[in-house]
Amino acid sequence: MARSSSASVSHPPRRSPWRFGVPVVCLCAGLLLATTHTVSGGDEIRRSDAPRLVDLVRESQQSVDRLAAQRDALATDVDNHHGGGSPGADAALTALTERADALAVDAGVAPLKGPGLVITLNDAQRDSDGRFPRDASPDDLVVHQQDVQAVLNALWSAGAEGIQMQDQRIIGTSAPRCVGNTLLLNGRTYSPPYVITAVGDVSAMQSALAAAPLVTLYRRYVARFGLGYTEEVRDEVDVVGYEPPVRLRFAKPAGPLGY
Repeated sequence: MARSSSASVSHPPRRSPWRFGVPVVCLCAGLLLATTHTVSGGDEIRRSDAPRLVDLVRESQQSVDRLAAQRDALATDVDNHHGGGSPGADAALTALTERADALAVDAGVAPLKGPGLVITLNDAQRDSDGRFPRDASPDDLVVHQQDVQAVLNALWSAGAEGIQMQDQRIIGTSAPRCVGNTLLLNGRTYSPPYVITAVGDVSAMQSALAAAPLVTLYRRYVARFGLGYTEEVRDEVDVVGYEPPVRLRFAKPAGPLGY
């Protein structure tokens, strides 16, 4: 007779690996939350009021304006006290004033007037349908720091007697800097169009602009993407004097001062 197979074999229940994985995941999540709380100091990590570059520049510009007003007030006080000392002090002050006046034109702190050239650079404008060229990237449609510097360098190389950008005089320590889609000059921000006014030999300045490689490249972008560029010859232009204090931190005079 065959052996009966009615007897059943029992197996122990299988244990899911999640019974160990879930506590481990919870433990890691708790450690992550505790670390985040410690780093943030109880505040939000992604705060909506986090400082931005534009906000920092705006605060710096306000600080510059405030300090400029204080400087003007102190300069007025100094001017009002002139002549109140001894005769020897008055003579020394007069000599220094005459020396400063003689150097004012070369230093760029005195206003200037004469025949000149006005150059205007502007961002690309939309067409009649409100669109930009399809093959243009955002960088192709705006005026950059290098474009402004190329124009300034060309004018200086042509012997420009004085240059003004927007409402400020450009001197040896002036340097326009890009801040987003604006330019920063001497603590103030400016938006396009950028107007550059130069006093000097008009023909020489126009020739220098036509020969400058970076200005030529910019003009190609003008023709292709619609950037703005104009040159206007004027019989007489006015260039303001440089107002902020002239302080050289690293450069030193070459040769005797002549005092």
